[in-house]
Amino acid sequence: MSVRKPSAKAAAAPKKGTKRAPAKADLNAKAADRVKEFTEFRKRMNERILEHDNQVVRRFFALDTQTYKDGALNLKTKELLGLVASLVLRCDDCISYHIAQCRDAGVNRDEFFEAFSVGLVVGGSIVIPHLRRAVDFLDQQEAMPA
Repeated sequence: MSVRKPSAKAAAAPKKGTKRAPAKADLNAKAADRVKEFTEFRKRMNERILEHDNQVVRRFFALDTQTYKDGALNLKTKELLGLVASLVLRCDDCISYHIAQCRDAGVNRDEFFEAFSVGLVVGGSIVIPHLRRAVDFLDQQEAMPA
């Protein structure tokens, strides 16, 4: 009894019930949606929080804004420091925020990975899951059209 080899067309077609890998355009759209969703949520909630007349909250937000302005250390360096601290503290929202800010400040991929390595060494292996999400968010940012 001979066994017939499937044709190239049949071999390339997915089996019934299996899912195809999403197209690159789909992945880019998902990435753009995640980044947009994160940015819009952050903006909306910050506005909501600042609606309340609470001086402690307002002063803390103002202090945060002032901290990242150019000074003896430039903005790029301060954002990289914020990214490392966020990795060590394991705050995924903070990591995503600082990745976006670092990209705006001109941080390149090699610089990101050097900062990631500092965060990993300081924070230890518990940082690894956050590092994975950081690289995923960076990949998504880089996949977005400029």
